[in-house]
Amino acid sequence: MPKTETELMLKGYGLTTAELYYRMPDYRSVINSFIWQEYDLAPDYPQLFKFIEFWQGNVEGPLHSVRFTHRKLIAPGQWRNVVGELRLH
Repeated sequence: MPKTETELMLKGYGLTTAELYYRMPDYRSVINSFIWQEYDLAPDYPQLFKFIEFWQGNVEGPLHSVRFTHRKLIAPGQWRNVVGELRLH
């Protein structure tokens, strides 16, 4: 059963965004890009590497390079000291 996004985030998953640069199969001098997003676990990134392996095995355009970023969307709250309160009626 697939997990919901909230369940994944509570288990430590974060949103991983990867930009894959690849060469066009018929025109090797042309580089194109593809954006991929999925919830993944840092620092091992099993989903990202699974997708890269899928790409290398099933897509004709060879990878040139991959850039990615990872962001946890649920993080511990920040505490802030409030010294005053302003009420508006």
